[in-house]
Amino acid sequence: MGDEDRPLIGVIDAGTRTVKFCVFASQQTKEIAEHAIDVEIVTPKEGWSEQDPLEILRAIKECIEKVLLELGPRAKRIVTIGITNQRETTIVWDKLTGKPLYNAIVWNDIRTDSTVDIILGRTPENNKNYYQSICGLPISPYFSAFKLKWLTHFSQDVRRAVKAKRCLFGTVDTWILWNLTGGPQGGVHLTDVTNASRTFLMNLDTLNWDPLLMHTFRLPSELLPEIRSSSEIYGKITKGYPLEGVTISGILGNQQSSLVGQCCLKEGQAKNTYRSGCFLLYNTGNVRVQSTHGLVTTVAYKFGSEPPVYALEGSVAVAGAAMNWLRDNMGFIKDVSKDTESLAQEVFNTGDVYFVPAFKGLYAPYWRKDARGIICGLTAFSTKKHIVRAALEAVCFQTRDILEAMNKDCGFPLSKLHVDGVMTTNNLLMQLQADISGIPVIRAQSQDISALGTAIAAGSAKGVEVWDVNSEEREIVPSDTFLPTSTEDERDSRYTKWKMAVQRSLGWALPKKSAVMTEERYKMLASVPAGVYLITTFSVLALSTYLTPNGV
Repeated sequence: MGDEDRPLIGVIDAGTRTVKFCVFASQQTKEIAEHAIDVEIVTPKEGWSEQDPLEILRAIKECIEKVLLELGPRAKRIVTIGITNQRETTIVWDKLTGKPLYNAIVWNDIRTDSTVDIILGRTPENNKNYYQSICGLPISPYFSAFKLKWLTHFSQDVRRAVKAKRCLFGTVDTWILWNLTGGPQGGVHLTDVTNASRTFLMNLDTLNWDPLLMHTFRLPSELLPEIRSSSEIYGKITKGYPLEGVTISGILGNQQSSLVGQCCLKEGQAKNTYRSGCFLLYNTGNVRVQSTHGLVTTVAYKFGSEPPVYALEGSVAVAGAAMNWLRDNMGFIKDVSKDTESLAQEVFNTGDVYFVPAFKGLYAPYWRKDARGIICGLTAFSTKKHIVRAALEAVCFQTRDILEAMNKDCGFPLSKLHVDGVMTTNNLLMQLQADISGIPVIRAQSQDISALGTAIAAGSAKGVEVWDVNSEEREIVPSDTFLPTSTEDERDSRYTKWKMAVQRSLGWALPKKSAVMTEERYKMLASVPAGVYLITTFSVLALSTYLTPNGV
């Protein structure tokens, strides 16, 4: 088949900061057209992170229109599209009007500390891993259910819509799919197993919403979308959007889609994606492994009627975001992609400086929402070059934290690490990762691995079938390799110092809470005007210290 005759697959890639639409020819790994638009992040308070759901839709429509113009007559060969998205980000809307009831609460938003305290208060010994056997996740502000619970308490519009049974909830994939397939006029309210597994509400064995978790969060079932596989026909694009009548046949959370795009489809293969955060997924096959070392168990993908494939995942909250902080807040650099590498290369090492960028707490394997960022080991000879290099090393050390946990959970060390994401263009970062982890780093020479994985899922769907992962025609993503150059003693010595730095970052967010917030106290705070919410929360917690014996 000639390249011009191949069926085309479109992909909507709705990331944390950028919305993109791109197109792949079947069985080929390089996109043939793409257009991207940045979406504004709103930060109304410290630690809060929001987006306008309508802006996401407008950006998608504009991106598709631009790509269709670029393709010209060839656009008629687009046979289906897929959706990949930032995970855990939470959207609620009115099913009759289609209007959002609140801004999207982004995955890295940490406003839900009080919600976490309520759920912890209902678990024996405040065990943050109490529900891990059901949903694979620790109790953390990271996951969607905590954001949804917060919205039902603190947004009057959401409470009214829930009471009137007009409220719908979804992650970004669900919001996009519902609107593209008709919205209030018959839009399908669905999500896939990979996104559902990040909500804290799905049972990993049944792949359905879990009754116990629904009861724990006191959420009505009519809020939630139906859970489907990652590769099947969900519906067709409605009037008013470009590509009207084209099917939508693939949905994957962006980290799972990069696992598929890297073709880590066999048990024991792993990939790490370097973006604003870092996300390392390890394929465990059809067996779900419950971590005892701070990782989460998630669904890697499920293609149609085939059994689900599971993964262990370690998430790093701050990776590329630390480089943006060095540019925007500290003024150390001007161009993230160029200056981080060039400045860091001007020094041979960090001068024993360590940077723990726990701006919103630490994710895997620590799960400490009380951690905050620190830079330690400074001397009179330290310069911004040492700090920039320490920021790069922090990404690598956090990745090694996850690799160490995976080794313990799975019983054998990873022999190589596949990597992708915008940060991987930094050659120094890749070499540092190989040196700090002690294993080869295999870099995909493509910036669109996540979108590629979604194209594979959409093109493989029953009824579409324009992509065959087992075909000899399928292209392989080109890659290059970075080999470790440091000794084991050097690696371990520096890693020990990193662990010391991490310990110093813990416990900074607030004094340790002396009493777990009760449901009644939470409801009381719900009636407080938003402008004084944070002050009141602190006051209630502080007061409880003095009113309870021994602070218990």
